[in-house]
Amino acid sequence: MSQEFEIKNKIAESGLVNFDISTLSPKGKRIGIDLKDYIFQGIVLKEKEFRVDIENLNEEEYRGAFVYIYCSADAIIPLWAYFLITAKITDVARKIVFGNAEDLEVLLMHNAVQTHDFSELQGKRVLVRGCSEQKIPENAYIELVEQLKPMVKSLMFGEACSNVPIFKN
Repeated sequence: MSQEFEIKNKIAESGLVNFDISTLSPKGKRIGIDLKDYIFQGIVLKEKEFRVDIENLNEEEYRGAFVYIYCSADAIIPLWAYFLITAKITDVARKIVFGNAEDLEVLLMHNAVQTHDFSELQGKRVLVRGCSEQKIPENAYIELVEQLKPMVKSLMFGEACSNVPIFKN
């Protein structure tokens, strides 16, 4: 093939490093525990009955899982209730948080971004992928910029064919 008809991949030649933040998200099942299931007549949490229910909770359901504890009913839940559930499953669950599924994802991504070794991106031109199969909490992107700004040559967001420059060092 002659040189005038050679197809060049300018993106590959640019030295741009694609980074997909979704790769930081820990793999594993997510399980919610809704305290409304333990509320007597939809009003109150009775300690004696609650203790029995938690004692009978099957710990194996939560083995290796990321667990979020919440209450979908409009009820006042005493703090000790969260203590009892956490004490029951803490030896088998990977992580337990108070809040909903979104709160769990925010915390998991926070931990992932804060503990990831980004040294392979030192001095590089980095493009943070804009689309992902998985919903990524917005805060994760903010924390990612905080981590990358001091070390990368430039940062862009989006796709290689249509990106938004964020900054250049």
